Amino acid sequence: MSVAELGLAASVFLACSVEAVEALTIVLAVGQTRSWPSALAGAGAAGVALAGLIAGLGAALTSLPIDPLRIAVGVLLLLFGLQWLRKAMLRAAGLKALHDEHEAYLQETSSARAAAALVGGLDAYAFAVSFKGVLLEGVEVALIVVTLGANQHHLALAASAAVSAVAVVIAAGFAVRAPLARVPENTLKYAVGVMLSSFGIFWLAEGAGLSWPGGDASLPAIVAVTLGCSLLAVLALQRVLPRARRYPPP
Repeated sequence: MSVAELGLAASVFLACSVEAVEALTIVLAVGQTRSWPSALAGAGAAGVALAGLIAGLGAALTSLPIDPLRIAVGVLLLLFGLQWLRKAMLRAAGLKALHDEHEAYLQETSSARAAAALVGGLDAYAFAVSFKGVLLEGVEVALIVVTLGANQHHLALAASAAVSAVAVVIAAGFAVRAPLARVPENTLKYAVGVMLSSFGIFWLAEGAGLSWPGGDASLPAIVAVTLGCSLLAVLALQRVLPRARRYPPP
């Protein structure tokens, strides 16, 4: 397996793990508070919709010529990666609150208890909240799976990494029957932001006709530079804006 393929699988696995943890928190909250069958049915329906999205977009993207495809993929990955990285850097600098799955779980259970009581077999509230939560958390990852997989024609590898991540998170979550609050989610988001941004830079340049020294072997160097620049930016934010900090750094 090449460096690019390893990076692809790792990026998809980490991104999908982060979103799966957040989706699992929602499903656990409505399942334990309202109705497990309805919550699981909503999650399953969202999973089917996401699988259809991946299959449809993957087939469309892989039909494009390689250079326009790499430019399109590079732009999309940069948009996704920089969005993740910006939020992670603000959290690391103490300018944005860290994501807390336990707090999110408490909020979801409170909302579920306050909703209308269950009438009949299907709990519409549990189904809708579970469906919406899984779908919203999964759409961005589905696009990441498609863009990363289609560019290297390894959609199956990207999809396998996504399915593996979901399976690991689901197994862990239902084993403890509690939100995975101890997962270093904020650190994982930082790593995903760095990796997606690096892939975006790599493929955008290749699509524009530039050649990287060593080909795929230059990816680790791009990742290292992206990570180093982001850490320097975090240090600069901590020094320049100390009075604006409202949250403790991780």
